[in-house]
Amino acid sequence: MGKLAFSVPPKEPCVQITDIRETVVPIASPIKNAYIDFSKMTASVVALVTDVVRDGEPVIGYGFNSNGRYGASGLLRERFIPRLKEADPARLLNDAGDNLSPERIFDTLMANEKPGGHGERSVAVGVIDMAVWDAVAKIAGKPLYRHLADAYGDGTVDADAFVYAAGGYYYPGKGLAALQDEMRRYRDLGYEVVKMKIGGAPLAEDIARIEAVLEVVGEGRYLAVDANGRFDLETAIAYAEAMRPYDLFWYEEAGDPLDYALQAELARHYDGPMATGENLFSHQDARNLLRYGGMRPDRDVLQFDCALSYGLVEYMRTLQLLPEYGFTGRNVVPHGGHQLSLNIAAGLKLGGNESYPEVFAPFGGFADALSVANGRVGLPDAPGIGFEAKAKLIDTLRRATGTG
Repeated sequence: MGKLAFSVPPKEPCVQITDIRETVVPIASPIKNAYIDFSKMTASVVALVTDVVRDGEPVIGYGFNSNGRYGASGLLRERFIPRLKEADPARLLNDAGDNLSPERIFDTLMANEKPGGHGERSVAVGVIDMAVWDAVAKIAGKPLYRHLADAYGDGTVDADAFVYAAGGYYYPGKGLAALQDEMRRYRDLGYEVVKMKIGGAPLAEDIARIEAVLEVVGEGRYLAVDANGRFDLETAIAYAEAMRPYDLFWYEEAGDPLDYALQAELARHYDGPMATGENLFSHQDARNLLRYGGMRPDRDVLQFDCALSYGLVEYMRTLQLLPEYGFTGRNVVPHGGHQLSLNIAAGLKLGGNESYPEVFAPFGGFADALSVANGRVGLPDAPGIGFEAKAKLIDTLRRATGTG
């Protein structure tokens, strides 16, 4: 992957941002994980309108934040969108002046921001960043995965990507039979690996839920479990000991995402694959996980979510850290279940992508014409991230931002 380049842009811009629209949409659901419910969950949506015309219409880039973090409307409206609108248009272009520069836009957004504090700010910047990359690839006339491979990768892309079905949430009145039915539906859709929540019930009850799902999928290598950071060390180890015989696909986010000592100690008690990182929102936090979290390159998975962690410019800085600690992009399976992660996985050759077949619609999932087969999904041939190839999603984005 190439290094991010910065140099003086041309004086006369030939591509300009003409409007930036922002709104918040609900993605509420009665589901729960071990830590939160989603009854009031929201997402920010941004439309970045340019003066470039394709097929008689202005090129518009769309962005939104991943599930699990609320919309960041206040930050977008008060700081980041005004900052971008006030910038000299020439300072937002690439060297050739024929497209936007995500790196220069990122620098503009982060001007006058103190280091640290990677929380809701990273979500707001990530929403705009997604819209920028969508617009950049559309202006280039390429799917984003192809643009990434050509500009930052080795020029080749993965023809398809590994995906797993995330679900198994706690739900009012949902017993073992309903949990099994859910997992059967995922297998019928073509997924091989499924993921379920743990930590929202006593250990014995969670073990019964795990065994019920194993009756459906057959082997532990087809089941991942996710505690959503709920456990203290003692509880994390107790679950590890109870789950060890099942040889699960992975044991995810046992403790607080910033408790690297807990993660490192847990690795001494659990030989199976572990996964974490979805709630780390900067390359500095990711580096601390790699330094101090006891993660093992031969088996463990890093789940950094581009849309929650300042966007793809910052994400590539995170990916550049991996070799120093023995990891490669194949260790990375992004959280979020959205099309941006799919483009990154294919274009930069990561380990795969999450998917939410039954929740967080219409933001999750893939192009309408694509289907999952043998746990893998193909790629749309649409310019940009591919939102236009998913009818319900693009309709939602256009209606929400008034760009229809």
